[in-house]
Amino acid sequence: MAIVSKPSADEHAPYYSTYISLSGPDALVGLETQAASTRQLLAAAGEEQALHRYAAGKWSVKEVVGHMCDAERIFAYRALRFARADTTELPGFDENLYVPAGRFDTRLLSDLAAEFAAVRSATVALYRSMDEAALVRRGSANGQPMSVRALGHVLVGHEAHHVAILLERYGLKG
Repeated sequence: MAIVSKPSADEHAPYYSTYISLSGPDALVGLETQAASTRQLLAAAGEEQALHRYAAGKWSVKEVVGHMCDAERIFAYRALRFARADTTELPGFDENLYVPAGRFDTRLLSDLAAEFAAVRSATVALYRSMDEAALVRRGSANGQPMSVRALGHVLVGHEAHHVAILLERYGLKG
């Protein structure tokens, strides 16, 4: 099992730097440890709080968690394709279209949290299976080059980013 070290700047689009900066030196360690604390955070929130929006037009807590599930799947799918040396250009996605279509507010927060844990577990299994050659492979998504290891760090940083928002703007207690 290889260490998923930090990518160099040429392995990702500049806008991913914020997420990558939120991850530690080994993305696999982050992927393995982070999901448990996020699940605990969500378990402490009630259904009423899960429908809270901190401002008009912003997502609810449930929608944030649903978005985290969607993004995790998409980024892990990209990692799989690139790791397997697939050079097909992959499309981007618009989270602002995905969230309403996901109808996350109609679901229980506990179900969304369990789904995120399951998706993360699959991501961890995928990254555990990779060797160094797979981790440095690159592909292109949304017109931007990306390495597999950069995607691992984006996954960790994306979750950290949204957990920080849940704590700061939604009032969830960590």
